[in-house]
Amino acid sequence: MSLPILRDDALRSTDEGFSLRVSLPWIRSLPVWSAGGWELSVDGDPVAVSAVGVGDRRVAPSALAFERGWWFVQDRLRLEGRRMLAPGAHAVTLGFRLIVPYLDAGADGPLSLPFASARTLLLDAPATGTVSRDVA
Repeated sequence: MSLPILRDDALRSTDEGFSLRVSLPWIRSLPVWSAGGWELSVDGDPVAVSAVGVGDRRVAPSALAFERGWWFVQDRLRLEGRRMLAPGAHAVTLGFRLIVPYLDAGADGPLSLPFASARTLLLDAPATGTVSRDVA
């Protein structure tokens, strides 16, 4: 069973805007490079994903294709946006694709699945007690 894509404590403020911690919506761990096609909106306005946090590094979303690490089921990938958010609740919508490298989809290559989540999240909500961590 997978975790919800956006948990209660997913939205955090940063010095440059915000980060959104995304849980893996799949039953098995996947390579970090398998995630992409990020479509993010906050309060109805599209927001570009400016960087993806992988451990203590920040990489461009397009650079995820070259990452060798793994997105473990209990870990969360950190997306960053350069938009300052006011304190309080925000409507967050996220769409993305996952490539499942071990499932063949025919001549087109491995299976690629769309995922989406929409939630109202409180900025800087208290951390949810869990065993999850950010992708290392």
